[in-house]
Amino acid sequence: MKITAIETLRTAEFANVIWVRVHTDSELIGLGESFYGAGAIEAHIHDTLCGRLLGRDPLRIEALHREMLNLPMAQSCTGVEYRAASAVDIALWDLFGKVCGKPVHQMLGGLCRDRQRIYNTCAGYGYVRSKDIKPVSNWNRGAAGGPYEDLDGFMNRADAVAESLLESGITAMKIWPFDPAAIENEGMFITPTQLKAALEPFEKIRRAVGDKMEVMVEFHSLWNLPMAKKLAKYLEPYAPTWFEDPIRMNSPQALAEYAGSTDVWVCASETLGSKYAYKEMLDRDATHVVMADLCWTGGLTEGRKIASLADTYHRPFAPHDCIGPVGFIASIHTSFSQPNTLIQESVRAFYSGWYKELVTVMPTIKDGYVLPLDGPGLGVELLPAVFERSDLTVRRSEV
Repeated sequence: MKITAIETLRTAEFANVIWVRVHTDSELIGLGESFYGAGAIEAHIHDTLCGRLLGRDPLRIEALHREMLNLPMAQSCTGVEYRAASAVDIALWDLFGKVCGKPVHQMLGGLCRDRQRIYNTCAGYGYVRSKDIKPVSNWNRGAAGGPYEDLDGFMNRADAVAESLLESGITAMKIWPFDPAAIENEGMFITPTQLKAALEPFEKIRRAVGDKMEVMVEFHSLWNLPMAKKLAKYLEPYAPTWFEDPIRMNSPQALAEYAGSTDVWVCASETLGSKYAYKEMLDRDATHVVMADLCWTGGLTEGRKIASLADTYHRPFAPHDCIGPVGFIASIHTSFSQPNTLIQESVRAFYSGWYKELVTVMPTIKDGYVLPLDGPGLGVELLPAVFERSDLTVRRSEV
């Protein structure tokens, strides 16, 4: 089998999502995805990667993965090179499953459990959907899009959001109420009024549902180390499950200092990238929960190595998803195939909302758990309507 063409697709409306389709001489096509900077990813795939991939055997996934990342500039572990390689790698695993007639989780070693617990990241329908993604966290807050507008919800009605999630069986949620203060004050300090406002969602959740709801805290790397340590102390009485990205993920020593200052788990993080960055954090005891995004860190090939690395340090794995629908499904396949998966991230405003505008199927989510997909490969394709969109850009390189 040979790769005969590589095709990329992106739209103006969902401007940061890019899909990759790997065509073969067997007529089977593998589907992959990445997110953010779609134009740059497209250019790297066609201008650099296609010259290394066209005509090659798509089932030699490890060799092709090494080929894609064996580049002088492929050192930024979640940069364009890694995001491009991730999309292609996911497509190769999809193709592998289709060749064998088995789901990707089977190709990765098979199911480790029959259902996988999820948590709900409390984003809204417009969160990261549009092109205008800035280095802040409350994107499109307040934009009414349906019953699961959880971003505005957790900022103003956290008790109601928690109750709604529990009604559907979801017992864990992630929120980031400290971000407005961090953005206003450049992560340097927080005023008493801002602190009171940031703690209010936690108070509402605990008053409404007690300890029935686990709460993860996302900090989006917006704080300096002394303030991050101080905020951890303010939050500890509310028994959060983990603190995610309290500081920039570029100093294992600083994060280790932070982790040693609190009894709450530290989660790090989809911004790290390849297995090498995670090893530095694990060697320093800087993280308790290992999170990776398959669309940024090198695809399924690198993702499963990161999960295995975490397992050797007796750490749980918690795949990230707050991007596109194909990446979400790839992440779920990885979750099921890894023995140390703790919990899978999900966004109900996404999988019940705009994801359905783009792909043929969404996984079944029931009683706070996601069930495995059983189709060959990833088990998902782009909807025919995607190929008919007037805002679609397609670029194709072929032998």
